[in-house]
Amino acid sequence: MLFASLTLLRHPLTFVASKWQKLVQVAGNPYRPELHYMRGPGPKWHAKYQASRLNRTL
Repeated sequence: MLFASLTLLRHPLTFVASKWQKLVQVAGNPYRPELHYMRGPGPKWHAKYQASRLNRTL
């Protein structure tokens, strides 16, 4: 009797444990894509186009 009730509890507990593990795994992931998005022209672009703009105005 006790073994049958433990077997019935095992499935929901396994489900909850797997969801909890997934949550911890996702929360502990250090990758944050918003930090890797390009936010505009970088210093090489500015150096290249600043030089060409100065040459045109001279």
